[in-house]
Amino acid sequence: MTSRKPDEQLARNSRLRLVRPRPLATARRAVTTRRTRPAPRPPEGTLPPAELARQARAVLADAVRIARWAAVERDPGTTPLAATAQERAAAALRLTPLQVRAGWDRARLAGLVELHGDTARPGWRLRAWDRDDMAVLRGWVALLDAWSLAHPAPDDVAPAAVAEVVEAVPQLLSLLQLSAGPVLVPALLDLLEQRVAELRAERCEVPYGPQAQPLPAPDATAPENAGPAAGVTPAPAAGTVAPLLDWALDGLASVGALTLDRGRSATLTPLGSWAVWVKLEQICVAAQSPAGNIEQPADDMLRGCARLTPGPARAEYRAWLAARTVAGAVAELLAVARGEDALLRGLAFEALRVVGGPAEAEVRAAATEPPLRPYALLWLAEYGGMDAEDAHDVLTREEATWLWVDTAAAVTDHGEPQLLLRHLDSAVQGTVPALLDEVRAGGHPRTVQVLVALAAAHPDPALAKAVRRAAFQVHTGGA
Repeated sequence: MTSRKPDEQLARNSRLRLVRPRPLATARRAVTTRRTRPAPRPPEGTLPPAELARQARAVLADAVRIARWAAVERDPGTTPLAATAQERAAAALRLTPLQVRAGWDRARLAGLVELHGDTARPGWRLRAWDRDDMAVLRGWVALLDAWSLAHPAPDDVAPAAVAEVVEAVPQLLSLLQLSAGPVLVPALLDLLEQRVAELRAERCEVPYGPQAQPLPAPDATAPENAGPAAGVTPAPAAGTVAPLLDWALDGLASVGALTLDRGRSATLTPLGSWAVWVKLEQICVAAQSPAGNIEQPADDMLRGCARLTPGPARAEYRAWLAARTVAGAVAELLAVARGEDALLRGLAFEALRVVGGPAEAEVRAAATEPPLRPYALLWLAEYGGMDAEDAHDVLTREEATWLWVDTAAAVTDHGEPQLLLRHLDSAVQGTVPALLDEVRAGGHPRTVQVLVALAAAHPDPALAKAVRRAAFQVHTGGA
């Protein structure tokens, strides 16, 4: 009867091989793969995502053609879609120069192309356009959010008045969504005037100029409702708001959010109705946040988002970022990432993905710090255009192992034992002995705790024994 060392037995046992390696992008998500509340069901009659995506692709068809043409044909190093490039695109795609400019603007607003300084690159949504319906729908929603940029306001209107109408449009869309059918334009005009008046009252604006007449002295014989009450901001004149309502409805119709019936009524399209419902759901999720995430510092906000699914979490990140300056928010997130909580480190970089380009310089600087380097390199790779599933290729073996241990530490602190066992399959090493050797050599400060937790969670006695032995060696400084 022969005896073998535990590591030799481990290497010879085929059950203990890591036969299902998964990309590190999967490992990065392991800690947040938890039971969450069921996804809300859309209103009855909402089209399935595949049909909504088909309609969104139709709205953005010209933008996609131009973005794909630019990705292949545009001269490198030139200003994005300069005049000569517009002429070449118009000839190649059989579009007018005006259509090319409009399509290019839509491609930028929908994330089909990204500007890096003076260089335009294909966006990740363009690469996923034909295979990912949700990427298509998110791109269309981004265009809807920027409808006032895709359809510029008339030049003879004051910017302040335009801003008021843009701020009031969500209420118009909510009314259209609740009505579930055509709404007459006069009713929309009444709502718009009321909302603009409310916005001015909130800012405590007092009208000046010839239209501001002093209120007459109170008359005891006059009826109580004979005139406007003191302190009530009068509604803006219909003549000043009506043209802007027409502009807003035309702009929303141009991006496929609604249809107009000869200017008499407006009706949300299936895409528009779905988008308004999604935004209302996001508002409800943020309002129901138990810790008041939006008003909290970065670490508390990230803890509050830890159990949200990716979509609501990104919405929460956007709301939190909107309430702060970009520089301050990025600095606060990186400060959290430098802390001891590995879960918050990973979530901080997820929030930085929402920031995008403005965070690039700070993330590059963070790549020089060993604890943050794997996260920063993955962020930069994805920002540069790599798919999340392929971004792990930029990491060295040592960096990948460090990230594996750091993610395992997050699972150990905040997850369940089953998650830790699933995380074992995501290691880049092919066998458990190889993983243990490289983990021991990696020098991660949480190595002992991770190995002890893994040994306690694993049901195989031989593997658990080898992992406990490795933890003891790291703890005592042995080989």
